[in-house]
Amino acid sequence: MQQPVPVGLKPLSREQVVAVARGGASVEITTEAQEAMAATRAHIEALAEATTPTYGVSTGFGALAVRHIPPEKRAQLQRSLVRSHAAGAGPEVEAEVVRALMLLRLRTLTSGHTGIRPRTAATMAALLNAGLVPVVHEYGSLGCSGDLAPLSAVALALMGEGQVRDESGLLRPTAEAMREHRIEPVQLAEKEGLALINGTDGMLGMLVMAAADLHRLLDLADLTAAMSVEALLGTDRPFAPELQALRPHPGQARSAARMFAALAGSPIVASHRGPDCTRVQDAYSLRCSPQVHGAARDTLAYVETVADRELAAAVDNPVVLADGRVESNGNFHGAPVAYALDFLAIPIADVASIAERRTDRMLDVSRSHGLPPFLAHDPGVDSGHMIAQYTQAALVSELKRLANPASVDSIPSSAMQEDHVSMGWSAARKLRKAVDGLTTVLAIELLTAARALDLRAPLEPAPATAAALRVLREHVAGPGPDRHLAPEIAAAERVVRSGELHAAVEPHLGSA
Repeated sequence: MQQPVPVGLKPLSREQVVAVARGGASVEITTEAQEAMAATRAHIEALAEATTPTYGVSTGFGALAVRHIPPEKRAQLQRSLVRSHAAGAGPEVEAEVVRALMLLRLRTLTSGHTGIRPRTAATMAALLNAGLVPVVHEYGSLGCSGDLAPLSAVALALMGEGQVRDESGLLRPTAEAMREHRIEPVQLAEKEGLALINGTDGMLGMLVMAAADLHRLLDLADLTAAMSVEALLGTDRPFAPELQALRPHPGQARSAARMFAALAGSPIVASHRGPDCTRVQDAYSLRCSPQVHGAARDTLAYVETVADRELAAAVDNPVVLADGRVESNGNFHGAPVAYALDFLAIPIADVASIAERRTDRMLDVSRSHGLPPFLAHDPGVDSGHMIAQYTQAALVSELKRLANPASVDSIPSSAMQEDHVSMGWSAARKLRKAVDGLTTVLAIELLTAARALDLRAPLEPAPATAAALRVLREHVAGPGPDRHLAPEIAAAERVVRSGELHAAVEPHLGSA
């Protein structure tokens, strides 16, 4: 059983976010956070009694910030804020995204800089631990002031309103599900509604999970590229460490080392090494794979530095400082996260693009060095993997569109008070689609390269690529007459996502 993730004054790690969002780990608010929240709450309550207006405590919001709200209407103000801002539309957002959003908002609430009551934060933790996932809709966030509509849907659930998915995935009225788990709805006090909704938590959660996915997918891309090099009778020499050292990018070095190790001991590669081989050099899609995959790795490393900084942030407006001052600021603007989200979509498209080119070479009889056309069993009668490459091409084209940045767009809102927005939520949503697209593209290369390696028999593949082939063959049959191919692509995707392939291959790669 996983230990609860402590939430409080210290930053969360990316691994902790994934554990709660995807792994269902529970959370526990630290004692230090309880004390910090109580201290800053006292400052908010003092300001609520003062005659001087304070934004978010005794005023309206956005373009209505100039209006002073009398004490008897401030609880209604907070409720009205949440209800009106929970204005999302479109499909439900995935449960893992909502759980990440809730965890990251809870981390800011427990930082001691929002002025929220400890009881309100405890209710957020209770929802997470009970597996209750508020219904959040896809559209409604401009990424400034934070992810307002998505976070408002969560805040609505804290009030006992709206709908949630319970731990079994059943859609239920929030109040009913909370009663079943003995969770008392919150009656929001001054500043609390604003503190619950004014953050970049949704886009950050999606960035963290995309980064985790891409570590796995870039390892897979190195493996499928090595399988394709082997299947196409390519050489492993361009991946040698002494050549990679001439251009010292760390990501390139890692990808090259993994490909070199994956091809080590390959009888197929050995079969055409020597003076009888007339080929001078391989095509770019084979020879330059480490350069492309490595640049993607280096981009990912940069993006993770942005994520780590953001995980250490307390994003709210206004914010409560240690000396009790309550100051308005612009830290809720999503630009730092939005740019990172958009940046990551570019190498995803390019890694998919070079994988599709490798796949196409294995299917083209004029470039495949002895493989049958389209890897078909009986070419002409059978089409082999011809249309699987079409699917790859369609996905690559889609990934190129998804690589266009969302963060360069801005539509003014709130009567021009919020006149420049980040569109970071939109960048995050398209990045999730891009990650899924890359998964399918690499799964198709895996299927195709595996079939090509089978067709090289009696020559055997390298120990690492042979291990990948064995895992795949537990789920997908080898070469033969045409079969319904869509289920095989889906099966290859499941193998990729399950971690089976990684577990089988890694022991053969050493420290690479």
